[in-house]
Amino acid sequence: MPKFEGGCQCGAIRYEVTGPHKKIVACHCIDCQRQSGSAFGMTLVVAETDFRLTKGVVKTYGSRSEAGRRKLGAFCPDCGCRIYHQTEWRKGTVSVKPGTLDDTSWLNPDMHLWTRNKQSWVIIPDGVELHETQPS
Repeated sequence: MPKFEGGCQCGAIRYEVTGPHKKIVACHCIDCQRQSGSAFGMTLVVAETDFRLTKGVVKTYGSRSEAGRRKLGAFCPDCGCRIYHQTEWRKGTVSVKPGTLDDTSWLNPDMHLWTRNKQSWVIIPDGVELHETQPS
């Protein structure tokens, strides 16, 4: 079984993922652009049962996605680094922010969402699954 570890910028929060990931997603929605402070946000979708905090306690923030669905973001209360989020439509999973992994060298998005909001300079490689908005 794969095991991934990661944490926030200041080290107050640490976590581990003890199972395989389901998808790596790059999301170009306005919320993800704001949350990441960049052109898109990334998500590593894992089973909720495979995710565990090993140090610290996260603070949460509830909001609605651009598709109108509820989501809960979890972040370090000290440095503000987003660790994961959970959405009402993808029950039983945790969407880990993969930039918080200790080893990010293997990350490569399988899918790009909300490409209608994509920055014009972002180039998406051929062969990657694309969605103009949120797939059903």
